[in-house]
Amino acid sequence: MQVDKETLRKIAHLARLEFKEKNEDEMIESLTEILSWVQQLEEVDTEGVEPLTTMSKEVNALREDKAINKLSQQNGLKNAPQKDSDYFRVPKVLD
Repeated sequence: MQVDKETLRKIAHLARLEFKEKNEDEMIESLTEILSWVQQLEEVDTEGVEPLTTMSKEVNALREDKAINKLSQQNGLKNAPQKDSDYFRVPKVLD
């Protein structure tokens, strides 16, 4: 498939790409090459081929999510810049 300058400019506008006019011929050549590769892929018979969802046969080793309280309230507040008895003090952000 051959791409002309008008098509290239339309694609560039839609993709919000900017390039100098002196590079148009190079861009047309690159785009034509890409489209020829896509045409080759369309010719491949994929009948009966399962879609590939991952490149690896590894399975995620997940652990059970358990809530563990490792930090006590006193230790959590120990280095707080400002605290009010059992709570952090933070600047007011809403009126």
